[in-house]
Amino acid sequence: MLSKFLHRYWIIPLSIFLGVYAGLPFLAPVFMHAGWVGAGKAIYFVYSWLCHQLPERSFFLFGPRFTYSLAEIQKVWQDTNNASILRQFIGSAELGWKVAWSDRMVSMFLSLWLWGIAWWLVRRRVKPLPWWGLVLLLAPMAVDGTSHFFSDLAGIGQGFRYSNLWLAVLTRHVFPATFYAGDAWGSFNSLMRLLTGILFGLGIVWYTYPYLNKIFTPLDQSQVIVDMSSQPRRADELSYEHKN
Repeated sequence: MLSKFLHRYWIIPLSIFLGVYAGLPFLAPVFMHAGWVGAGKAIYFVYSWLCHQLPERSFFLFGPRFTYSLAEIQKVWQDTNNASILRQFIGSAELGWKVAWSDRMVSMFLSLWLWGIAWWLVRRRVKPLPWWGLVLLLAPMAVDGTSHFFSDLAGIGQGFRYSNLWLAVLTRHVFPATFYAGDAWGSFNSLMRLLTGILFGLGIVWYTYPYLNKIFTPLDQSQVIVDMSSQPRRADELSYEHKN
């Protein structure tokens, strides 16, 4: 009975897993704020293997601000561009506590979870996404992530994706300086990480979930009967019927 239920409603255990996986990083700042330092640091440690956790590209809870610039982090932590040192800053009682992974990872995995639930509700009215649709939805993250990678090779806060002067020139500086430079909320970089993460989640769910549904959902008995009756019969079966 349980096996049959899980085959038909496979979305439930998968959504629970994704919900826990996407939600645990938010418990780290909750635990730190509550004084459960050991539990909070344990989550930071586990997720540090899955994400760079750079504070200037992360969300903060229980503080006056949701995000902080690189300069603000350097002022209260260490005046350094070394990523291995910057990522160690998890927050403080004054600034709030960092979510245990970056804003891009939050966007990716929360969108996977939410898009999965949304797909299940409309699955009978939505056609599967073709492979080229998946490519189109994943391409923005590939471009954004790759450009960030090469930009960071010049040093955190030093590359072309930190100042985004190329974008300022293209748009003729129509937006405020805070939109172009840095990674704080509302900047071009933060918005691109949010948008590309949402598109990533949509593409993965829309392409893979129909296949999972086909694999796990059993056929109705009426469908089995129809499929069997539509199959051509063997020559020996026809010969037996003719003789009788």
